[in-house]
Amino acid sequence: MPNLLHPLRDALRLRAVKDLWHQRAVSVVVAVGIVEGVLLALGRLDLVLYAAGGGLCALYGHGLPYAARARTLALVVLGMAAGGAVALTTAALTDATAVRVAVASALAAAHKVVCDATRIGPPGNVIFTFVAASAAFVPQTPAQVPAHVGLMVLGGAVAWLVGMAPALVRPHGPERAAVVRALEARARVLASDGTTARARHEATAAVNAAWHTLRAAGPGAHRAGLERLLARADATGPAGARRLSAWARELRTARALPEDTGAAPVTEAPTGPLTAPFRGPSMRHLAPIGLRVGLGSAAAGWVSTALGVDRPYWAVVTAAAVLAANTTLSWQRALQRVLGNLLGVLLFTALVPFTATGAGALIVTALACNFAAEATIARNYWLASAFVTPMAMIMTEFAGLQPAGRLVADRWLDTVVGAAAGLVVCFAVPNRRAGRRVGTALDLLEDELAAPLPREPRLTAALLELREAADTASGEWWSGPLPEERITDAERRGHLALAVRRGGRSVTAA
Repeated sequence: MPNLLHPLRDALRLRAVKDLWHQRAVSVVVAVGIVEGVLLALGRLDLVLYAAGGGLCALYGHGLPYAARARTLALVVLGMAAGGAVALTTAALTDATAVRVAVASALAAAHKVVCDATRIGPPGNVIFTFVAASAAFVPQTPAQVPAHVGLMVLGGAVAWLVGMAPALVRPHGPERAAVVRALEARARVLASDGTTARARHEATAAVNAAWHTLRAAGPGAHRAGLERLLARADATGPAGARRLSAWARELRTARALPEDTGAAPVTEAPTGPLTAPFRGPSMRHLAPIGLRVGLGSAAAGWVSTALGVDRPYWAVVTAAAVLAANTTLSWQRALQRVLGNLLGVLLFTALVPFTATGAGALIVTALACNFAAEATIARNYWLASAFVTPMAMIMTEFAGLQPAGRLVADRWLDTVVGAAAGLVVCFAVPNRRAGRRVGTALDLLEDELAAPLPREPRLTAALLELREAADTASGEWWSGPLPEERITDAERRGHLALAVRRGGRSVTAA
């Protein structure tokens, strides 16, 4: 029995809070609150879906330096508007629910592939799919589409300004946060003598992400100081764990950089995880995942329609959200989604007496749910879903109050159908490329290790690619056995080679 309960406990357990949650939570509440407040003043809350859809772009890019964040947020807004334009045009041209479901599902598949390929980060493809799928079922005429897409762009512009506003107060905040995470991860490995393979991988990923963040920032004395600090941290031996922790605390609390950064040279810093030439194998494996999302979303929408739901967009969104990197994660996500949505429907029902009092109550409740969802998403997906669900249901109420009983019944039916359809398609469409990706990643790592002097950036990227590929393939229930001994040996030799390179850099600094 303990073995049977372990996966269930793992799927439902609450994790530690991440350090960026408050930035996303505050940003989305401010951005969406501004557009909803303006529409309330104009008496046009029926337009909330379009403007607030653009405002949700404020959730993205919080780990990026501000120069890179400006570009990324602009692309996110354009991507949101493009998906919304396709969905709204479909809604304007046809009343056929089956066609609308097909278009929303195709968009969901595209969102999944693009977001995974670009590694946009949380909240990933789900927000894009939620906005597009909702728009596909909104009554629309062709003449209204340009104005509604324009509202989405305006909401996105507000989100861009909100996302860039912290640069006025902490212009180097993202870079410092990335280095803090790297210092803390390295300190944990050093404190445990580096005996945990997972801890070594997490530290390598954190250090690599910090180098990538620093490279994305503009040149300057502050970046140079952070680079020296990170180079010293990367070359620090077991005795330096306390010093790394002290530097991390000082970076979090003080404006000035820690003084003891030394003069360690920054040589051949990694350029970020899975960059060329390693991007190829990581891109090719996304095709089966995109196919799963497209088929699962379409099946969910069509089944929900057959069961009597007039606007089955939530079934499409649920299937797209359930389908993760492999079958194991998809099963866990389905369990979390169903539990969270059930709690969310109960919460919405409890809030109906308050939200029915007026438009202001609807806005306050929606914003509170937005904030709570971002505050809890790092703890566990099911907990955040308990707040996302009433927020999404309230979005439909802005265009006009609907019978609460019918709304609750449709949402619960869509949830069950979407989760079930996603899982069925996940099992029916095997991801045979997952195993081949492991073999390719192993070959790349072993080729790099065979070089007379392994290049640290490529070696780091190869290690990260192998671990991600192995984790994904091991969660595919129908995949063949993995070469575990070869993977373990290659990772051990890779981390040893990295340690030798860091040691050499430390000697150079001395």
